[in-house]
Amino acid sequence: MDPLVEEFGALLGAAAALERIAGRELERRCGIRHAVFEALLRLKDGPVSMGDLAASLILTSGGATRLIDRMETAGLVTRNAAEGDRRRQIVRLTEAGEAKLAEALTVHAETLRRHFAGPLGEDELRAMVESLRTLRTHAREELGSLR
Repeated sequence: MDPLVEEFGALLGAAAALERIAGRELERRCGIRHAVFEALLRLKDGPVSMGDLAASLILTSGGATRLIDRMETAGLVTRNAAEGDRRRQIVRLTEAGEAKLAEALTVHAETLRRHFAGPLGEDELRAMVESLRTLRTHAREELGSLR
């Protein structure tokens, strides 16, 4: 087998395992799923339409609706019709949502320090992050024509 296939598999395997660890810690310590955390992050800078939120989370409109329904029931967000267009829904964080996001960010940072940065030396971490940024930029340029 081509070593590149194995190396790419190592990258994907590490990312998947780290995401599972991060999700486990968010659930255990904050009582929220990783998808809720991602939605809270997207809403931190202000209200967002349901359509934009679904697109940024890479969810179907039905998936986004179910997620926001659960978050609304938990008191983390509110959803209201947009001014001038009742078909468009606007989602915003509540005070409880802002507090949950602050709690989750603390837990997430601690988890990343321990499981993402912790096993690596400072130079290894810096080199890896620079390499990942280069790969992300290349991939975005490649995908730009496919959107």
